[in-house]
Amino acid sequence: MSDKKALWDISYGLYIVTATDGEKHNGQIVNTAFQVTNTPPQIAVCINKENLTYEYIMKTKKFGVSILEKQTPMIFMGPWGFRSGRDIDKFKDVNYKTGTSGLRLITDHALSIMETKVTSIQDVGTHSIFVGEVISSEVIKDGELLTYEYYQKELKGKAPKTAPTYK
Repeated sequence: MSDKKALWDISYGLYIVTATDGEKHNGQIVNTAFQVTNTPPQIAVCINKENLTYEYIMKTKKFGVSILEKQTPMIFMGPWGFRSGRDIDKFKDVNYKTGTSGLRLITDHALSIMETKVTSIQDVGTHSIFVGEVISSEVIKDGELLTYEYYQKELKGKAPKTAPTYK
């Protein structure tokens, strides 16, 4: 029998992935975003198929990523991780930039932002991994990355039921 607790030792950061569908915008916290190639620069994100962000990415084939800083307060993360964009406007009280593709990129508590066009989709059961070529990126400020370990151990944060790391 496997000890699933071993998976908790894998290192992650925390990011907000955004997507748009015309005039509708959504975003969510993810702990799975990583660079997969250098030329051209591509990143991958893992999104649950039940999430509104997933629907928008599937429809438009683009997504944005905001890399969160260590000082991000829990109150800021709540709507992005535990509320559905079907029920609330997550962009109502936050600062963002609109990218060249129309994506909203969260700048509050962000170290960097980037937008992508999807080049590949891998179905992995409850989730899909989207690989996107970076079409624009910007460093907002210097700082330390908010890691999933810090979120769990120091901030006592939990994973929503649609997260790959849900316990």
